[in-house]
Amino acid sequence: MAFDIDFTPTAAGHVRNFRKFDQKIILDGVDEQLRHEPTTETKHRKRLGPNALATWELRVGDFRVFYDVEIGETRQVVKIKAIGWKVHDKLTIGGEVVQI
Repeated sequence: MAFDIDFTPTAAGHVRNFRKFDQKIILDGVDEQLRHEPTTETKHRKRLGPNALATWELRVGDFRVFYDVEIGETRQVVKIKAIGWKVHDKLTIGGEVVQI
């Protein structure tokens, strides 16, 4: 069963702040990587340690997608919580440098 993908209003705003070209890269990566088995660790997906942002991180090039997975009886959902970009060791989300 495929997972539904929901964006929080904050994450949707993060996507809109990127160029259209980058939006396509991010959205295609989310659909390809998270539609099936979003909780399987791969070279692009990893479980994060305790933090206030999200449980999982997806790497799509220089972009980072932070998400949680909710599995219910009738619906399986990947909830996208934040999207940023990373250059070297500097992660920027919503115009602010953050530490995870």
